Amino acid sequence: MNQWWKKSVIYQIYPRSFLDCNGDGIGDLNGITAHLDYLKELGIDVIWLSPVYESPCDDNGYDISDYKHILKEFGTMEDYDRMLCEAHRRGIKVIMDLVVNHTSDEHEWFVESRKSKDNPYRDYYIWKEGKRDENGRTAAPPNNWGSNFGGPAWEYDSLTDMYYLHCFSKKQPDLNWENRTLREEIYDMMDWWCRKGIDGFRMDVISMISKQQDFPDGAVKDGLYGDHQEFVCNGPRVHEYLREMNRRVLSRYDIMTVGEALGTTMEHAKRYAGETAGELNMVFHFEHVSLGERIIGKWTDKRVPLKELRDTFNRWQTRLEGKAWNSLYLDNHDQPRAVSRFGNDSPRYRTVSAKMLATCLHMMKGTPYIYQGEELGMTNARFEVLSDYRDIESINVTMS
Repeated sequence: MNQWWKKSVIYQIYPRSFLDCNGDGIGDLNGITAHLDYLKELGIDVIWLSPVYESPCDDNGYDISDYKHILKEFGTMEDYDRMLCEAHRRGIKVIMDLVVNHTSDEHEWFVESRKSKDNPYRDYYIWKEGKRDENGRTAAPPNNWGSNFGGPAWEYDSLTDMYYLHCFSKKQPDLNWENRTLREEIYDMMDWWCRKGIDGFRMDVISMISKQQDFPDGAVKDGLYGDHQEFVCNGPRVHEYLREMNRRVLSRYDIMTVGEALGTTMEHAKRYAGETAGELNMVFHFEHVSLGERIIGKWTDKRVPLKELRDTFNRWQTRLEGKAWNSLYLDNHDQPRAVSRFGNDSPRYRTVSAKMLATCLHMMKGTPYIYQGEELGMTNARFEVLSDYRDIESINVTMS
């Protein structure tokens, strides 16, 4: 198939904050449709649409309760179809955010799963018995893993006296990809969207779908909980699952795929996105956005050393050459604004910093991703009160 994504510029839209068309203060699908001419003039080729599925929005839509319905705040499926049609009419492709490491705890699969140990949906999720005290009563979670959003990665459910795994919010139970029936349900859902005419998927934390099945304790590096990353990222069957997904769905359509790959090294990237791997077209790694402060990471206001940043870019450019395709990005919905993190966002230098960073990004080999507002040199928001934030990760980190 034509590798059109190698010649494309991709623009990420976070619908809630993009453009409000009905005056309720929340961005919506019709707002995107109304702004398509602007995007066309900007010169982008592909829209990456952050989740618009039905969701209770504990994690701003990355907790999906129904993969085939649109969140009412954003509009209707008819609004979505119109947006897709109008984008295609302008020669703009649309890729969807695919979140299949976990669902919302309000998804019908999980609602059924937690009802009983013998429910047909029980094994759609990862349930484990807790550690017992001397009287045989449940006393502690199955292991010491901490959640990426703070607190334990296990939530106790009194109805069946067991714990379920959630690597993120407790309202985002992890799916059990060991279950073949679950995998088929996911592939059917993906195929449904492909038949609607979408142009691909950005796959949320896709490197985490295969867990080490003995669920050992993790090393306690900071705080109370063990680090689970080595046991849930790039797991034993992740490549098997992605090749299966490719055979079952992806290879049947002229679409692109990019996987968010936590814990991914250059060698992992070659396996995920190698030219003959039969898995993904490219992955997002985190090496360049993890430079600098090692303890609080992206939350720091310390400057990233230029030499480290340059060396990281050079390494990924040269060592993937001829082996796998690079994805290029400086910020997104999970990261600080590029001009605030890597440039100088003062009134005097903001514009020149933004232009410098854009030049750097677009002159490298790979597919560039632009986060909405990046083309304007947007800076980090500066709220004075914690309650003004609407992001579970930001709030939990600030309070921890």
